[in-house]
Amino acid sequence: MNWNEVIKAEFEQPYFKTLSVFLKHAYETYTVYPPKDQIFNAFSYAPYKELKVILIGQDPYHQPHQAHGLCFSVNPTVEFPPSLQNIFKELSDDVGCPTPSSGCLVPWAKQGVLLLNTVLTVEANKPLSHQNQGWEQFTDRILTCANAHPEPCVFLLWGKNAQAKAALITDPKHLILRAPHPSPLSVYRGFFGSKPFTQANAFLKKNGRKEITWCL
Repeated sequence: MNWNEVIKAEFEQPYFKTLSVFLKHAYETYTVYPPKDQIFNAFSYAPYKELKVILIGQDPYHQPHQAHGLCFSVNPTVEFPPSLQNIFKELSDDVGCPTPSSGCLVPWAKQGVLLLNTVLTVEANKPLSHQNQGWEQFTDRILTCANAHPEPCVFLLWGKNAQAKAALITDPKHLILRAPHPSPLSVYRGFFGSKPFTQANAFLKKNGRKEITWCL
């Protein structure tokens, strides 16, 4: 299995054809993020066989120049959004990583971390504006494929929307790590101190898989 095969198969499904019509109109009529050629960036950096960690976000950042197809990640010169600031604070407290100079998480993706939003596009300044258009069905299919991975993987479910996807992760060999969302509204309800990065690496090491270098 590879991501391109999975994605191309979904393109032929009736729901995705309807979604494509919606997206064509949206990109022609409004400002939509990320750029069209970056919608599927999350699948570009590591093949399916190298999948180790799946981090599930909600939908892309909705301000200019931020979103580039990887959940929680921003383009290299962009100021860190609040949720990303909090992720880096936990990263520092958990692993001891210094605050990075860039909020681009591509180095994680290249090591087999799938940075997947449940909705892959958004209208400028309108969070969740593209929900319930078909993206959820698409990303559920991706998660079903991740669940079918032959090697043990880690699923990081931060916040209620992500945790709702736990029902798709049925293979007991995988590890599910739940925590509140890193947004300022919920970060003090248990995200800080949840130690997702060391827990993920301990699980990967225990199962004979290469650990993630989380420091950027």
